[in-house]
Amino acid sequence: MNTLLPPSLLPHRRALVAALLIWAYCGFILFAMQRPPICACGTVKLWWGAVESAENSQHIADWYTFSHITHGLIFYALAHLFWRKWSLFDGSPARWALPIAVAVEASWELLENSPMIIERYRAVTVSFGYSGDSIVNSMADIGWMVFGFWLASRLPAKVSIAMALAFELFTLAMIRDNLTLNVLMLVWPVDAIRAWQGMG
Repeated sequence: MNTLLPPSLLPHRRALVAALLIWAYCGFILFAMQRPPICACGTVKLWWGAVESAENSQHIADWYTFSHITHGLIFYALAHLFWRKWSLFDGSPARWALPIAVAVEASWELLENSPMIIERYRAVTVSFGYSGDSIVNSMADIGWMVFGFWLASRLPAKVSIAMALAFELFTLAMIRDNLTLNVLMLVWPVDAIRAWQGMG
């Protein structure tokens, strides 16, 4: 079962409600930002596998879903690293690890769909036609992160690490991109990597 956080530090009901409220508030802000609710194609698909497509990042799941699951694995691992310090406060802060993770993921979704980051993606990555995510996709991305967080709470640490590495290698092989390269190209673009990705 759980090998990282002790059961007493897993999310309680109030933390789950807080996470849900943060998730809903993110959707409200995205709507206020005038992000499209669903794909311009007019449909909502469970899976979309064409990266170089106007429908990428518009549906419930795509190749980048694996990165969001990995986010959850990472956030849970960070909770593991800090829970001993949190236990000085009777474990209360650690009980809020999930809503904190949801808040961080939601903040990224909002930033990712800002004009600044959209233009950055267009300028330094192979996402030439990227125009941001639909609200459905952003909300699903947060949900996939929560799924990763939940998985990490149920799996041995070694399995979580192996899963994260497998996701990275799998998406690298399939689409020449993954969480590591996505962060690298956004922060420190490498022309050789961009050229290699463009050959995929």
